[in-house]
Amino acid sequence: MPLTIILPASLFTKARPAIYTVKPQKKFNKAAKIAEKFNLRFKIFDAFRPTEAQQVLWNHTPDPTFLAPPEKGSAHSRGVAIDLTLIDIHGNELDMGTAFDAFTPLSFHAVTEGISVEAQKNRLIMLGIMSAAGWDFYKNEWWHYQLFDAKKYALISDSDAGTGMM
Repeated sequence: MPLTIILPASLFTKARPAIYTVKPQKKFNKAAKIAEKFNLRFKIFDAFRPTEAQQVLWNHTPDPTFLAPPEKGSAHSRGVAIDLTLIDIHGNELDMGTAFDAFTPLSFHAVTEGISVEAQKNRLIMLGIMSAAGWDFYKNEWWHYQLFDAKKYALISDSDAGTGMM
C-alpha cells in the first residue's frame, strides 16, 4: 500500500515537494512507515520555507515563542523541519487539542490541562512515531518536528533554492 501524504495549499508554496533535503526525506519516510502500522498517515502543513517567507511570517507575528526571528533562522528555512498532523485512513485529522498554528500555550507539548485525553493520546502517538524515526520536537508546537542537528544546515533563500515560492 503506498504512503499517503496530503499536501494542502499553502500561503507560501506552489505545487512543490514538501521536504527539501535528503536526510529529512528519509526520516519522514521512516515515520510514515511506522504510522502506517497503526493505520495512520500524515497531513503536512509546512516544510521547507525560504528565508524570505520566514521574514513575512515574522513581520506578521513577531513572537519568538512560536516563530524563529529571521536573523536567527528557522529550521524550516534550512530545509530540515516539518509541520504536520496525523490523519486516519479516511483522511480525517486526529484531535490534537488545538488547530495547527494555534499560537497559544495549549499548543505546548507539556500542557495537558485544557487538552482532552484523546488529544493528549494523539499527540503522544505522533511524538512517539516521529521520535522513533529520528526527529526532534519543538516544545511549544505539537505539530513541529526538525532534525536534531538543524543549525548545522545553511539557511536557504528562495533564489538559492530555485523554488519560485516568493
